[in-house]
Amino acid sequence: MRTLHIMDTTIRDAHQSLWATRMQIGDMLPILPKMDQVGYWAIEAWGGATFDTCLRFLDENPWERLRAIKKHCPKTPLSMLVRGQNLVGYRHYSREIVNRFIKAAHRNGIDVFRVFDALNDIRNVIDSAEAVNEAGAHLEGAICYTMSPVHTLDSYIEYGLKLKGLGAHSICIKDMAGMLTPYRTERMVKAFREQIGLPIHVHCHYVGGMAPANYLKAAEAGAAIVDTASAPLAFGNSQPAVEMVVAALKESGFDTGLDLDLLFEISEYWEGVRQRGKYKRGVSSLIHMQVYSHQVPGGMMSNLVSQLEIQKASDRLPDVMEEIPRVRAEVGFPPLVTPMSQIVGTQAVFNVLTGKRWSVISTEMRDYIAGYYGKAPGPLDREVVKKVLGDVKPLDPETPPSSLVTTTYAEVAEEAGALAHSEEDVLMWALFPNEARTYLSKHRTSEKTTFLLSEEAAATKEEQTVDMNQIRELIRIVEESGIGEITVEEAGSKITVRAPGQTGVATGEIKPSVSTEAVPEKKAAPVADAGDRPTHWIPVKAPMVGTFYAAPAPDAPPYVQVDDEVLAGQALCIVEAMKLMNEIAAEQMGIIREVCVENATPVEYGTVMFYLEPIGSQKE
Repeated sequence: MRTLHIMDTTIRDAHQSLWATRMQIGDMLPILPKMDQVGYWAIEAWGGATFDTCLRFLDENPWERLRAIKKHCPKTPLSMLVRGQNLVGYRHYSREIVNRFIKAAHRNGIDVFRVFDALNDIRNVIDSAEAVNEAGAHLEGAICYTMSPVHTLDSYIEYGLKLKGLGAHSICIKDMAGMLTPYRTERMVKAFREQIGLPIHVHCHYVGGMAPANYLKAAEAGAAIVDTASAPLAFGNSQPAVEMVVAALKESGFDTGLDLDLLFEISEYWEGVRQRGKYKRGVSSLIHMQVYSHQVPGGMMSNLVSQLEIQKASDRLPDVMEEIPRVRAEVGFPPLVTPMSQIVGTQAVFNVLTGKRWSVISTEMRDYIAGYYGKAPGPLDREVVKKVLGDVKPLDPETPPSSLVTTTYAEVAEEAGALAHSEEDVLMWALFPNEARTYLSKHRTSEKTTFLLSEEAAATKEEQTVDMNQIRELIRIVEESGIGEITVEEAGSKITVRAPGQTGVATGEIKPSVSTEAVPEKKAAPVADAGDRPTHWIPVKAPMVGTFYAAPAPDAPPYVQVDDEVLAGQALCIVEAMKLMNEIAAEQMGIIREVCVENATPVEYGTVMFYLEPIGSQKE
């Protein structure tokens, strides 16, 4: 009898695929001790999009999240997803940053590192693999599975052997789009076992519904591990339900040995979280079943839906799904996994929403076509390359893209300055400088806020156990509402959060009568009209909802200023949307007569960002 091991994805991939990674740490902690008792091979808890969404949307420190999860799961190994040279970001980082990040992740609680490259370019995995092995952790080399004229079983085996050569302890078949079929799974697992010889881990998204059958055939073919999620976060874009897989394998030669009663107790908890958060269940629709055509992964699908809602263009989803395979073929059939899924998917959205294919091009797409993400699996469309790169020469195919990234840890630490109090803070800054600056600036200020226990506890110097998430929420209320002081009483403890400059010790509880006036949100720049401007001035409008940036970097000079002459195709600004930096170019030669939007300001679709006077139209 050979047990099939299970890795749980509930708190990383499952909630990324279904809930856009918006679950807070406070929702996870109560159930983690139960999950720790299950006997999972590992719990995938970190990596992927969890790092940046903590900073962008949840006001959480991703490192603190990791340490909290590890504290509540002392027995079960924790796993994370690493995007090779991209780590948990969307661009390449230097060898030193990669090395330090991997070792810091291991130090803070990660035991298993699943490392992949979106292009299956082995050059982009080398630095991560070396760092994992130096740290003494488990290196799982992942192969991104997709279907195209250039992806074959032989090509996958060749790549798997390269991962083995880097010291991988196991190999993962990463079916991020749910395109594997049962008998294809069986052939791949058998071939990998015979020719690569490492334990095989099969990761399938449910999407079109074949994942459970894939797992059965994988077990029969000799796979060692499969990925599942708790039922409330399973199916649809996510993984199969653990309860389903465990029940299906009972009394077989691959019985997992997991306790179904305990699993259902855990799933009841997650169902409560789902209902409180009003999160949707994982359901496969017709558009999911068409994955065998559009090849859109689960996580990409949920993000596309979310982004189209933001763009107020939900009705254009069918058009975008038709455009994605077309764009993918034009750029060499990259597997649709982060960051390529975002890059290709966003380009498809731009092509549809603007009505002009390849008129808006993200910096990331331009870099990919130029070779800075690695080697494209197949040939690129020449017309697209010409339109995107113009006269710019692509990177020499023999030059590893990572060799061009030379940013040192010392340089990042100097830039972060006093805001960074640890190596983890500096690494956060290295990966997401804008988000890290915002988060650390806010929380360094918060650290100056005085915390006092009640007078009775202060007098006896009793140590109190407090909920740090609750404290952070109280800090937020104090800072944003202008209240001088708030006290909360719970489980015999009183905690006072006092704004700087307030004196005295307050007692009592938070009452509904306490004034909590909301701070007005930063509004997006309005859609402007021409007003009294000359009629021949041309408005340059935001083609999407996003954030306007006048310069390519915080300390860099702006792309253009008033009275600058610009050429057709010249970059005027960046609109950050869908996690990508999208350069907006002038459609014709002219002179910038007005900059209508302040730097780092949200913009709506149609917001006028500049007025351009065409050259040759100036009045005498």
